[in-house]
Amino acid sequence: MDKVRRPAGRVFIHTVLLLFAVYSLVPFFWTALQSFKTFKDAFSRAPILIFQPTWANYQDVWIRSLPDAGSAVGYLILAAALILTCLMLFARYIPVNPAWIYIGCLVGYGALLWAIPQLVYMQKFYSYFINTIIVTVFTILISISIGCLAGYALARYAGMAAVLILISALAFRALPRLAFVLPYFWIGSLLNLLDSHLLLVIALVAVNQPFTIWMLRSFFMEVPKDLEEAAMVDGANRLTSFLNVIVPVAWPGIISTALFTLLLAYNEFLLVRVLTQTNWTLPVAISRYTGAEDPAQLTLAAAASVSATIPIIVVILFFQKHLVRGLAAGAVKG
Repeated sequence: MDKVRRPAGRVFIHTVLLLFAVYSLVPFFWTALQSFKTFKDAFSRAPILIFQPTWANYQDVWIRSLPDAGSAVGYLILAAALILTCLMLFARYIPVNPAWIYIGCLVGYGALLWAIPQLVYMQKFYSYFINTIIVTVFTILISISIGCLAGYALARYAGMAAVLILISALAFRALPRLAFVLPYFWIGSLLNLLDSHLLLVIALVAVNQPFTIWMLRSFFMEVPKDLEEAAMVDGANRLTSFLNVIVPVAWPGIISTALFTLLLAYNEFLLVRVLTQTNWTLPVAISRYTGAEDPAQLTLAAAASVSATIPIIVVILFFQKHLVRGLAAGAVKG
């Protein structure tokens, strides 16, 4: 596409993009405002934009009761989370191997998540948050591992079997969620896996796998065969050349696919609602507030929604560069 050079055309395009961005952000902005309002301010006849904010809604969603030194504990947890986040964001500027910093921060996050309920009496919503992390992480790891191997194989094999597999994967992806709910419910009942993380991970991987295979195949198609052939001439086998040569080149595409997988697993509602009775994830937990008969629960729903959105925003900001590079690489076809 040719670049727009006329000032009027560029002003028009930027105006349209700005209006679309505002249109997209206004619902989240309004939900965030509602989460800081009291019941009286939130349900006022005239919308109130200037009000006295309160943290009561977030406290009611997350915390059951505070210890004696509640403020000090809260500031300590917040400081630890901010330090770990800053270390991950600025790891490349620290004179240490970034991989060790990332691993240490992940271990620190895990320790922090374990320590929080030991220090503060948390609501059930915290357990739903932990369930969401467990299901999402394992779904990403399994989906990307299988998708990388399958996508690479289909990118290098041009036979009729590859075409049939890709068409079958696309048809499987086109099926509605309802087509998977009852079979997996029956499997879970038969194997006594209902209300377990394992069944959720299996179902989400199966639903997401066609997408990861198609996405990763398109990225591996852009990697020249000469790179792996040169590595194999130097003595590497197929697996070694794939891990040490192909994966680093296609890394932005792998990160982009992993982020889309994260969004699917993190926001899944129907499969989680049917396959679990108590081990819910955040979308199902939030629906408990929105479906309540008490209108006061809606401010809690706003606080829960904002709380569930913040981790996704942090992850997207952290991987923004890889996401843009991956999407740009996937958009260029030879």
